[in-house]
Amino acid sequence: MSISNSNSVANNRLASLDFFRGFTMFILIGSVLYELMRESDNAFINKIGWQLEHQYWHGLSLWDFVEPFFMFIVGVAIPFSVMNRLEKGDSWNAIFKHVLKRSVILFFLGVFIYSVSAGKPAWKLWNVLTQLSLTSFVAFLLMRKPIPIQLSVSFLLLLISELLYRFWAVEGYHQPFTEAQNFGSWIDMKLMGQLEGDNWVAFNVVPTTAFTIWGVIAGLILRSKRTYQLKLKILICAGLVGVVAGFALDPITPMIKRIATSSIIIETGGWCLIMLAFCYWLVDIKKVTKIPNFFAIVGLNSLFIYLFEQLGGVSLLSRLAQPFSYALLFWSGSSGVAYGTAILSWFLMWYICYWLYKYKIFIKI
Repeated sequence: MSISNSNSVANNRLASLDFFRGFTMFILIGSVLYELMRESDNAFINKIGWQLEHQYWHGLSLWDFVEPFFMFIVGVAIPFSVMNRLEKGDSWNAIFKHVLKRSVILFFLGVFIYSVSAGKPAWKLWNVLTQLSLTSFVAFLLMRKPIPIQLSVSFLLLLISELLYRFWAVEGYHQPFTEAQNFGSWIDMKLMGQLEGDNWVAFNVVPTTAFTIWGVIAGLILRSKRTYQLKLKILICAGLVGVVAGFALDPITPMIKRIATSSIIIETGGWCLIMLAFCYWLVDIKKVTKIPNFFAIVGLNSLFIYLFEQLGGVSLLSRLAQPFSYALLFWSGSSGVAYGTAILSWFLMWYICYWLYKYKIFIKI
């Protein structure tokens, strides 16, 4: 991991991707506010709050898009990063070593997060960084292959996952779409000797690799010499196909985020493409910058944001913000103070990112 304050860090970037990444990370750090919304007596606020939480099992909520967006965005960035380094004279072997080192660091950061939470070394492989370390490495290795081959590999991974879940015959783990009784649960028992309390499975790394591969393909399309109109058309059409196909598959293979079924991968993958197309149209084509820049400031330090949030930083900011929100909002009662604290801590997090951006400090691997 390194900390850079070079002017070159923000150069040669796809502005719309920084907006997309920043928007995703900004949504992530609002968790304290969403918890309050889920406890609200107001039916509308309560409903929105539950949309900002993972669906318990079968179904799809807005919060279920955060991880796919994150993994997809990493994939989109790979061609830009690799091509920029090649243009600067770096060899492919040097880039390969860097990507391998990055993957190893991400893997152990994912394990480290669980260890901090447990207060002792913990061999747990459910964290998104642990999974991203493998998905990004596979996507990088495939990047120089023709796009049809990359697509074929991504759907092959989905097919392998589907078949393993459906036809795994070990007693107690042969119910493909039943929590704690599926193939992914069996893998967890073999790898870690335990199941994750909320029914996430480490085997998700296999099907979710598709997100990062599709991100690489989208990045290659955006880096190509195609016209803006054609790039948008490809992204939107592919995204719509994914959205329709995902819903069509749901009666056959239910959308279950916690075990990353093929239907939910295809569905959310379609939305990843549509969201990227929107960001590209808004920022890189229409040149709208003021609001996107607000989010892009967060996107430029996405690793810092994620680690800060996962290690309790947002909760710490809430405790720091609480006296100030009380002084301003004591008249509104405990509920008003709680909401004020959550919103203030949210924007304190943004300001930390702004401070890092202002002094050109970027934490990266």
